[in-house]
Amino acid sequence: MQRVAVVLFNLGGPDAPDSVRPFLENLFTDPAILRVPGFVRPWLGRFIAKRRTKAASENYAILGGRSPLLELTEEQAQNLQARLNEGGEAEYRSFIAMRYWHPMSDATARAVREWGPDRVLLLPLYPQFSTTTTGSSIIAWEEAAARAGLAVPTRILCCYHSDPSFAAGTAAAVRKAHDAARAGLAPEVPLRILFSAHGLPESIVKRGDPYQWQVEQTVAAVVGQLGIEGLDHAICYQSRVTPQKWIGPSTEAELERAAHDKAAVLVCPIAFVSEHSETLVELDVEYREEAERLGVPGYFRVPAQNSDPAFIRALRDLVLRTEADARPLCSFAGGRQCPKRFGDCPHARLKARARELA
Repeated sequence: MQRVAVVLFNLGGPDAPDSVRPFLENLFTDPAILRVPGFVRPWLGRFIAKRRTKAASENYAILGGRSPLLELTEEQAQNLQARLNEGGEAEYRSFIAMRYWHPMSDATARAVREWGPDRVLLLPLYPQFSTTTTGSSIIAWEEAAARAGLAVPTRILCCYHSDPSFAAGTAAAVRKAHDAARAGLAPEVPLRILFSAHGLPESIVKRGDPYQWQVEQTVAAVVGQLGIEGLDHAICYQSRVTPQKWIGPSTEAELERAAHDKAAVLVCPIAFVSEHSETLVELDVEYREEAERLGVPGYFRVPAQNSDPAFIRALRDLVLRTEADARPLCSFAGGRQCPKRFGDCPHARLKARARELA
């Protein structure tokens, strides 16, 4: 029986108060995140991390001093592994590779090599591709696999932004939260869904990163699955961390607009599939307080997927379809999905690399 290692990519998070600073240093010294000349990046990244440590530590203190992301990702990995092994056609084992805190790619690549798979499948827990998330994780994995001497056929699933199963599972969670919020509001109070995604500097998108376009595709797919006539909804972006111009509108701006319109809001974290500080603190605490300060007549939130059975089924189906595809790089629909203007789509980069080698 063939052995398949499924490597789940995620961000990672500090596992103790004294891990916050090194976690932030790993984040802000990543070339995919801090796009400055290499000789400046280590110094500037550590400087930014130092400046942000106090605020980040306060956020993690609300969560008990650590991120819950590893445990939630482990649960997702275990559930996915169980579902994949129901068929018996291959033996699947799930592994986790975090980008900025343990277990990171080097340790995971060694563990995968020791297990001895026949092939590897890389599965991002980022539905939408960005050079700053999935792209960075792929680079880190390839370097780690080379260092570990892991040389087996590898397939990459780059994105599943509007995969029908993923969209349907997300829509079901949104519909449940929408119905509960609607029941708790007076009939005359309008309810607006805010699909909130992590932001990006505008310059990264202008250079060809497809993330914003893919977020829009996710929202369109979910709204289509909801089928609520006249649904009031908007896309917004949270978590700005640098002074440069970021894509918008911001979640703060949408809260201000809702207050002006006297509309309650239901916030859906559309680019996160696990609860962590940006949902449990930023959305549940900081933005809730801001909404109350602004006079928004109701503030509600859709939970992240975590190990929701519909999400795990969608991941299983994505893995099996990618396994059945002969291409080393696949989207949820097989080939490239991004319009040609997005030169940082991984399919475009793979094609450019092939031309260089030809």
